[in-house]
Amino acid sequence: MRAKVGDRLVVEGPRDDLHRRTGVVTQVRGSEGAPPYQVRWLDEDSATESLVYPGPDAHIEEDAAER
Repeated sequence: MRAKVGDRLVVEGPRDDLHRRTGVVTQVRGSEGAPPYQVRWLDEDSATESLVYPGPDAHIEEDAAER
């Protein structure tokens, strides 16, 4: 998995009753776009940030402005 600042990290819910989470990558801490990523979550009231090591249920969506 490779990302850059501004890309979206999407984590699918592991079950139907758990929601999908989407966040914006604010910092890439691995080399050459590799995890971990600092992510600002968009689905929470306070727009919290956390350090994420994405699992197999996650994927990156490129920053639309860069396409």
